[in-house]
Amino acid sequence: MLVASGAAAEALPSLDKAGFDQCLQELQQKARTEGIDEIIISGTLGKLTMVERVIELDRKQPEFTQTFAGYFNKRVTDWRVEQGRKLLKEHRPLLDKLTREYGVPPQYLVAFWGMETNFGGYKGKMPVLDSLATLACDHRRSSYFTQELMQALKLKQKYGFSNEQMVGSWAGAMGHTQFMPTAYASYAVDGDGDGKADLWNSTDDALSSAAHFLQQLGWQRNERWGREVVLPGGFDYAHLTDGKTRSLKQWGELGLTQANGGRLPALDMQATLHLPAGAAGPAFLTYGNFDVMMRWNRSVFYALSVGHLADRIIGAGALKVAPPEQTPLSRDTLKQLQAKLNDLGYEVGKPDGILGPKSIAGLRAYQLSQGLVADGFPQPQTLEKLGIL
Repeated sequence: MLVASGAAAEALPSLDKAGFDQCLQELQQKARTEGIDEIIISGTLGKLTMVERVIELDRKQPEFTQTFAGYFNKRVTDWRVEQGRKLLKEHRPLLDKLTREYGVPPQYLVAFWGMETNFGGYKGKMPVLDSLATLACDHRRSSYFTQELMQALKLKQKYGFSNEQMVGSWAGAMGHTQFMPTAYASYAVDGDGDGKADLWNSTDDALSSAAHFLQQLGWQRNERWGREVVLPGGFDYAHLTDGKTRSLKQWGELGLTQANGGRLPALDMQATLHLPAGAAGPAFLTYGNFDVMMRWNRSVFYALSVGHLADRIIGAGALKVAPPEQTPLSRDTLKQLQAKLNDLGYEVGKPDGILGPKSIAGLRAYQLSQGLVADGFPQPQTLEKLGIL
């Protein structure tokens, strides 16, 4: 589960031991106003330590962007599919119960579980309270992580978790499903009836919590996430640049078919077309539940991987169009691309080296104006046209 993003890391003052100790004093005062017990404040919060590695990881930005193939192929693996099928069978009674109660089919719960922690195989080893305190005292996202730290302390107070038990990712995500503390507090469910929602040690609690979370995010019962599709020859990529969603019926009228060649259902269900690797890669139509999956983790690559993994777990085959191997672009190259688009009047925002929705929309508009394939993908022809390569 992703944490909220914030301001860029450049030009922020570094956190040192003296600053951290002063911040801990302030956090203890805030904890008192939050109604946290004094024994937790003095015995735990007052004794937390700064973790320099957490700051390093928070500041770290890869030099090169990740391609869809690089992301997808590492996550939707044959092992993960087979393990998912095994666990689907093993936990079938619970999963069917959760589907009846929350409306989320079993394969999605297992797929999220696999994506987050390899089905509980790796839940993280960082001390959550120390990590959150470090990030709360750092300047970059202090407000967000202060809130998460307060919630983590309240969870400790409510359930009696030990500091040693509260381990997770460097950013504070915890348990089988990698919930941040605020999500844990709001959505965790006692699935095994022992009076405690324990996302570290209870698979029943973790899967029940995932189902509850997805339901609360807006999961639509009896609807799938989306599907792989095939574009017709000569597809007009201007349909991508107009910013519209279309019904399955309308996409079918534009020539799109199912991956197996069959017609799309002539339904009014709204769908969005995604080309995560550009025109050379697989194409997907996604529905409302895909948007819910994006609220779990705001990454198109992540949500597409979860959706396809879920399909594979219940017997679907591999993608008809495999993600092509592509050369990762450097952040500097993408910054140049964004700056060029801004200069040409496409208004993609401050160059940050991240190809987000505004940058993709601007790139599509530019490509369309130049008679290029308007897939919103920074293909070599587009970069050359912009004078970047």
